[in-house]
Amino acid sequence: MTLNTARKRRPTIYDVAQSAGVSPSLVSLVLQNPSKVSEKRRTAVRAAMSELGYRPSRAATTLASSQTKSIGLVIDDFRNLWFVDLLRGMESALSPHGYQVTLADSRPGENRITEATDGLLSMHVEGLVIAAEPSESMMAGTWVPAVVAGWRNGVPAGAGLITNDDDAGGRMAADHLLGLGHTSIGHLSGSGGAAAHRREGFRSRVLEAGVEVRIAGESRGTSEEDGYAAACGILDRFPDTTALFAANDTMALGALAAATARGLSVPADLSVIGYDNSQLAKSRYLDMSSVDNRSDIVGVDVANTLLARIQDPTLEPERRLIRPALVVRGTTARISG
Repeated sequence: MTLNTARKRRPTIYDVAQSAGVSPSLVSLVLQNPSKVSEKRRTAVRAAMSELGYRPSRAATTLASSQTKSIGLVIDDFRNLWFVDLLRGMESALSPHGYQVTLADSRPGENRITEATDGLLSMHVEGLVIAAEPSESMMAGTWVPAVVAGWRNGVPAGAGLITNDDDAGGRMAADHLLGLGHTSIGHLSGSGGAAAHRREGFRSRVLEAGVEVRIAGESRGTSEEDGYAAACGILDRFPDTTALFAANDTMALGALAAATARGLSVPADLSVIGYDNSQLAKSRYLDMSSVDNRSDIVGVDVANTLLARIQDPTLEPERRLIRPALVVRGTTARISG
């Protein structure tokens, strides 16, 4: 069979094998477990796939191997930039093993997260990552290994937990602002486990310093609009405020808008620090100080933990904290005067 003949119909695994000069079983191994194939042969097989326009059938691969090579990820808000680095970290660890991530958006609500989880499990994912507030029933009857990514208001039985040490991150933000001489500091918080830990870390350090605690937004979300509303509430109630710490970078963006609306210059009149060290904070335009929650490292650890438990189902779920880091940029400065 010639290459031109193969291109007149949908190419098969046998066409790829012939083009690459290998056996069909080796092509199958590249698709299912590429780490077991030498780099030279992997390169030859993938080059043949690209040249022929071959697209493997995931359904057929699943039937042949009893594996889907898929990890389910449940999130609750596409607008939260934290998920971007989490997903990047997961994929960097999963891709070399031939695994892909299947994403489901739960949005808030007991039924929504249960529906999202059920949808992923019906696709026979081999592992589950919960990056949303879990419900009590979502893991009922579930045998796949599961890991909660990030602090939540609970961890389902049988699931592991890998998260940033948000209490330490909240203390880092408070220490940074206190070290710059600020004593009139507000915190823009939100509902959810991660926000609660960041809030408590901030609160404990500020109280230790003998400074009044000013917090807004505990019962709201953590979007830009929520950040704007919380910042407006603090700045209007406490006009002497010289610094704001936001529970994430998206809320910090809302704080910057609130400052602009009141004619305040950042950081001359008001210092602002966010959390997550997202691409938003890193942008040259905003140049925002932020606490790096190492979400890419969380993603890598989540993926590696699931891979280990898939290989050995007897392994116990782990709980692990990733140490955050302070990144100082242009939105925080020593208090003037």
